[in-house]
Amino acid sequence: MMDESRDEKTQGAMTTTSQMDLPGSQTKNASRLSPWFVRLSNWGVELRGITPVPLEERTDKRFINVFFVWFAMSINLLPVITGILGTFTFGLSLRDCSLVILFFSLICTVPPAYFSTFGSRTGLRQMIHARYTFGYFLTSVIVLLNLATVSGFGIISCVLGGSTLAAVADGNIDSTAGIIIIGLIGLFVSFGGYRFLHEFERYSWIFNLVAIIIATGVGGKQLPNQVETPPPPPSVIVSYGGVIAGFLIPWAAMASDFSVYCDPSVSTFRIFAYTYAGLFVPTVPLMVLGAAIGGSISGNPTWAEGYEKYIVGGVLEAMLKPAGGFGKFVAVLLSLSVIGNLSASMYSISLNFQLLVPFFRHIPRFVFSIVYTIIGIPVAVYAARSFFASLENFIYLIAYWSAAYVAVVAVEHFVFRKANPALYVPEHWDQPGKLPTGISAILAAGLSFALVVPSASQVWYTGPIAETTGDIGFEVALVLSPILYLPIRWLELKWRPI
Repeated sequence: MMDESRDEKTQGAMTTTSQMDLPGSQTKNASRLSPWFVRLSNWGVELRGITPVPLEERTDKRFINVFFVWFAMSINLLPVITGILGTFTFGLSLRDCSLVILFFSLICTVPPAYFSTFGSRTGLRQMIHARYTFGYFLTSVIVLLNLATVSGFGIISCVLGGSTLAAVADGNIDSTAGIIIIGLIGLFVSFGGYRFLHEFERYSWIFNLVAIIIATGVGGKQLPNQVETPPPPPSVIVSYGGVIAGFLIPWAAMASDFSVYCDPSVSTFRIFAYTYAGLFVPTVPLMVLGAAIGGSISGNPTWAEGYEKYIVGGVLEAMLKPAGGFGKFVAVLLSLSVIGNLSASMYSISLNFQLLVPFFRHIPRFVFSIVYTIIGIPVAVYAARSFFASLENFIYLIAYWSAAYVAVVAVEHFVFRKANPALYVPEHWDQPGKLPTGISAILAAGLSFALVVPSASQVWYTGPIAETTGDIGFEVALVLSPILYLPIRWLELKWRPI
């Protein structure tokens, strides 16, 4: 990891500032803006934006931090709410829901875990890495989809945290005020960048884990009271599996952002294992806990009332009522558990914005975190009014595109680049003529949707295939897009061997 304050002491403030990814990456701009950026650097703010991290700056050997980042991002209310969907919305039994969670999580954690290894090996952020498959210009399509996805998760985090704060306050503050508080705290953490985020995530999970354990211990005696459900048809099981995929696979589109400063001497397996464990270990138990809560809501009047008023935050606050004032304190910790996920999402969002338009790379990364907060808070306030329906539809939709993205990038990496990181030349990241056109990737991903759409099942639409099979849009995108990409990309390389 680049130690900016150390560089300033040993090389001089002007030299340090000019070497960083300042707006414009121009010496004249560095000269004009250096006092401000030197001050931010002294405060520990990461100044590098989307540009590749050179080899000499990939010096972070605290590889375990990769685990803690993903662990802290996952040990919060987001997996809980996804588990609640299985029993409360899809009507699965706790046993069936738990089996679906375990099976799909085992598989769907693999893409983000492997994509995380690209950071240390190439120095490329995840959406910059996507340019080596989707091209300089067409990657903007993927960036837009990724922005919608990550932004959506951030909004969900704000709603979860804000509604829980409102429930704790017994109506003295409403969900809107709670959402604003959560959003501003997330902005503060993301502002510092990679280094500060790693330090925050290294310890924040402790409070989250303790709060979840206490909430489960206090309200756990009600969890065995599950509502009776009939055996589910296969279509429902497949559809809920798509929700699990939609929760886990999209992290692949931001995975290398959190390992990009790691020393490249680290083994690929080590980064893979840290990321996989950081996602899988907390996600599965918390989703199962959510499934148990969802199956108990209808049979518990207090929990049902809490859900009616404050969604999942109300249920958690009701679970902690027997603990009195201490229970309210724990509920506050639960509301803040989403900060780790929200701040990491804001960090990736700010990097993604720099890729949308060439001029945007001249704007400091943290400015986009502020812009997202200004826009995201009102959207979260609106989403809170019909949260579960919005969440369910959102997770389904993101699973489709992210499955196609993961599959196409994987084929490019393993088949056409022989899994060799040396074939990703960092200096080519902003040179369209030295990158693939991206036509093959967009065509393969886009054409796969000819079968994805009739295989999709949404509130407003159920395709003819999905009427029989359930929603298999995710599976179709994951299988069909690489099958299409192989011949199209082969033909493109005959025409333009890049």
